[in-house]
Amino acid sequence: MDGSHRPTTTPATTLSTRASGPITGRAALGRLVPVLFVLAVAVDLASLAAGSEAGHLAAKPLLMPLLATWAALRGAPRLLIVALLFGWGGDVLLLSDAEPAFLAGMASFAVGHVCYLVLFRRTGPPRARAALLAPAYVLTLTGTVALLWPDLPTDLRVPVASYSVLLTAMAYLAVTRVGLVAGLGGALFLLSDTLIATGVAEWPQLPRPDFWVMLTYIAAQFLLTRGLLSGRRATAAPQGEPRSITAV
Repeated sequence: MDGSHRPTTTPATTLSTRASGPITGRAALGRLVPVLFVLAVAVDLASLAAGSEAGHLAAKPLLMPLLATWAALRGAPRLLIVALLFGWGGDVLLLSDAEPAFLAGMASFAVGHVCYLVLFRRTGPPRARAALLAPAYVLTLTGTVALLWPDLPTDLRVPVASYSVLLTAMAYLAVTRVGLVAGLGGALFLLSDTLIATGVAEWPQLPRPDFWVMLTYIAAQFLLTRGLLSGRRATAAPQGEPRSITAV
């Protein structure tokens, strides 16, 4: 063969061609996963609103894995992924009405809250108004537990109260260590689990109570994830650039 038939590609061109495949695939996945997450949310909430148990059973187990995948594609810290996956474990366990499954689901969520607490403490020092917000969260915790306590099954009182302490601490650190977005997520998590607890205590419920539980829960997990990802980007930004989370 003479020189006129030699390939014209250079090593750099070859490397670029090889690299473009995975990059393109990752970008496509990054666009697909949010669509699948929104679709799963829509199916789950629509099923609950319509009273379709089958749709809920199919969609609910997909929610947190899709949110965790989206977070991972955006460079989320490992503990955030773990927290979301323990949330998924709680979701699946709470599909059963049996008390052992309820306790196991609560334990799975509790581990997720511990992951959030560790992440929030790593985010930075408390915000300026942390001391002012503390009494509100303490009052919320003590008032809710005191009101629910007499109506909870005896064997669930201590587990629910202990879980409530951990949940409230997570919600408090979300707003005082990360910012308003994560803080709203923590508050909605409090609301969602309080709605579950009122059902366990057999208090009067809103129409379609599972719809409201899932609506607030999904929003909570998304806002916690979004708040942590935004906080991570703000922390990594060079000094002098504006932070992307409003300080509390």
